[in-house]
Amino acid sequence: MEKAEQEIDKLDKNDHRRLGKELGLFVFSDTVGKGLPLWTERGTTIRRELERFIVDEEIRRGYKHVYTPDIAKLELYEKSGHYPYYQDSMYAPIEIDKEKYMLRPMTCPHHFELYLSAPRSYRDLPMRIAELAKLYRYEQSGELAGLVRLRSFCLADAHIICADAEQAKSEVSLALDLIEFIADEFKLEQGKDYWYRLSLGDRADTKKYYKDNRAWDEAEQKLREVLKERKAHFQEAANEAAFYGPKIDIQMKDARGQENTAFTVQYDFVMPKRFHLNYVDRDGQEKEGVVVHRSSIGAVERFIAFLIEHYAGAFPLWLSPIQIRVLPIGEAHRDYAEQITNTLKQAGIRTELDTTNETLGKKIRQTKVDKLPYAIVIGDKEVAENKLTVESRHGKLENVTVEKLTADLLTEIKERK
Repeated sequence: MEKAEQEIDKLDKNDHRRLGKELGLFVFSDTVGKGLPLWTERGTTIRRELERFIVDEEIRRGYKHVYTPDIAKLELYEKSGHYPYYQDSMYAPIEIDKEKYMLRPMTCPHHFELYLSAPRSYRDLPMRIAELAKLYRYEQSGELAGLVRLRSFCLADAHIICADAEQAKSEVSLALDLIEFIADEFKLEQGKDYWYRLSLGDRADTKKYYKDNRAWDEAEQKLREVLKERKAHFQEAANEAAFYGPKIDIQMKDARGQENTAFTVQYDFVMPKRFHLNYVDRDGQEKEGVVVHRSSIGAVERFIAFLIEHYAGAFPLWLSPIQIRVLPIGEAHRDYAEQITNTLKQAGIRTELDTTNETLGKKIRQTKVDKLPYAIVIGDKEVAENKLTVESRHGKLENVTVEKLTADLLTEIKERK
């Protein structure tokens, strides 16, 4: 047995690295590189459903979803200030046509350039620019951990340009509304599965933090007010802010007991100065905006790691890579099984036909090992009566028509039960 497999076998049974391997969701390759996951078809299905869910929900809430490039000139990150502050966690510059480019570690400068692409007025604000953005950061080898800490990941990112501190405060609260809605959808309980942390700056640390005591005081107070008005329990953490402002971090623990930031909402009073994120106000005067950075589900990979462990690999129907497996008892039942499989697939239900020569008992056991929500058993009785026997996590249903099963599954998928 290879060393990597031996290490996985030592992990907790609900650790996402172990379940990810057992369920065939993702792999790592030394040839590709550390911290760079390869997603299988099954793992990609989970990602795709999650990404569709969050993009659709954000658009409903007034976000403008965009695409920006994974690479940009080094001077963009020098302008933002990220290069001086985060240089050690960025990949080395790439020289192209005598200019230096970087794989992007964040999207904010890209989104600011989009904002600056046209004149803006107070009527345009708040402007919510969102993206499922591929990012690249150099993490030390010893810090890499499955999907929780990677060198390449996709962030459900957004930058909200606001007119002033009060509008920014309102947008922070709306961002927390979205995060709590998402948590509810996945049955994550505040205080148990996740909790709030108010991450503050250090006025004396001018090397790590932008120096503007008045702005820091106002920004921290606005975030504190939001949490108190929401009656949210939170802890304050010194020296955990971003260099451009304080933030509200939503913290979770993984199967290792390691605490990580899952989502974040940040107040930024620095980038508007660096990028001149101005707008024309009602009085016709040009004024400087305020930026709220926020991630709704954080890094997609990290969130999937949390979900794998939260559900112990038994995903709800809408997220399950295979939603139902059809199990013909023998060769004589194969044609009907194929017919049922095709009917369900045409309805948009992710269906797999078991073509092995194993016994029915082994086939059913395998569906449980694979943690599938449903399985259809087809034998003589089902073929003769044109009905189905359905096995689920909650028990067995007999004499079900394919029409009824299809309708019930589509309802369960739509309602994300």
